Amino acid sequence: MDLFGSPSPVATGAPPLAEQLRPATLDAVVGQAHLTGEDGAITRMVAGGSLSSLILWGPPGTGKTTIARLLADAVGMRFVAISAVFAGVADLKKLFADARMNSQRTLLFVDEIHRFNRAQQDGFLGPMEDGTITLVGATTENPSFELNAAILSRARVLIVRRLDEAALADLLARAEAHVARALPVTAEARAALIASADGDGRFLLGQAESLFALGDVPAMAPAELAAFLHRRMPVYDKDREGHYGLISALHKSLRGSDPDAALYWLSRMLVAGEEPLYVLRRLVRFASEDIGLADSNALRVCLDAKDAFDFLGSPEGELAIVHACLYLATAPKSNAAYVAQKAAMKLAASTGSLTPPAHILNAPTKLMKELGYGKGYAYDHDAPDGFSGQDYWPEGMAGQTLYTPSSRGAEARIAERLAEWSRRRAALR
Repeated sequence: MDLFGSPSPVATGAPPLAEQLRPATLDAVVGQAHLTGEDGAITRMVAGGSLSSLILWGPPGTGKTTIARLLADAVGMRFVAISAVFAGVADLKKLFADARMNSQRTLLFVDEIHRFNRAQQDGFLGPMEDGTITLVGATTENPSFELNAAILSRARVLIVRRLDEAALADLLARAEAHVARALPVTAEARAALIASADGDGRFLLGQAESLFALGDVPAMAPAELAAFLHRRMPVYDKDREGHYGLISALHKSLRGSDPDAALYWLSRMLVAGEEPLYVLRRLVRFASEDIGLADSNALRVCLDAKDAFDFLGSPEGELAIVHACLYLATAPKSNAAYVAQKAAMKLAASTGSLTPPAHILNAPTKLMKELGYGKGYAYDHDAPDGFSGQDYWPEGMAGQTLYTPSSRGAEARIAERLAEWSRRRAALR
């Protein structure tokens, strides 16, 4: 019973609270004003009467199913929903046949459409092309990677955003109004409850439903709330875009010399269960790609961190990863080695048949010596300042500049040295 003596909307047997609170109109959808607000993309589409097939891309619990259902209502179409987890080719054929027989246009909502394989996805092309269905697919994965190009050319991709704090607070307020009582939490616990949802409205309402089911109890503080609801693990699929998104954020924060942001993204990955050795491999790569000779010690620090982690294990060894992360973020940056590698590989691929000049070839046999191998080679350690200035490029090929050091860190001194050697070579020619 609620406070007014009526059966509680969250009583046993009732639909889940998230289902009870599902909006009745598009403008009532929470947190997606860019789609369903006054000037939203979907609002304009409905007003213009030009509904095309759509792919709704966004995290779980952000309203993708609700938007599809309300979109069908708004344009007077028949709403048919399937899940790619359970449906197969036979189910799709039956749906397409039913749609052709029905006088009302059909909006086919496919939840988790990315779970269909490429051949199954191809099955939608004909019915989309001839107007049998208007497809609205929902996915949590990047459509560029998970959906056929042919589907993407026939459908508009709309991003459904993670619910922000204001949107989640609005959902809780709606839940309290619907149930006609306040959640049994303090203001601090309420903020913690919203933060624990991590942008997922469905999860938040599920937690609220558990709290409402307690009945009339004293307001919980954050510690009591955490003990009651337990901890929500971050949303993170190690073989999906979330994985690549976080490693990209870490890499770019390091490149941008922001140690605090880099440490945050590193911690996000480790808290979510990422394999520490994967993170260490990426840090080693960063040391060569984005720091290089500006601070060659960066590579050694990363390898030492890997050894320390192997020796200590988790969690103690994770401090060594943090050590390496902060070293990289605060080191001078240069991609000169990386740029030089790409230029050298390209040059080698285009000139792969040219032989080294004879004077730098070894001559282990009498015949090779008679052929001139090694003749005229200048041993640099015997030259003034250990520099002979000889030409080491293939005959007929002019010397190339592949490595151009930056003016940062140790590369500033390297640049001075190379400039002096270049001057000496030019004087010998």
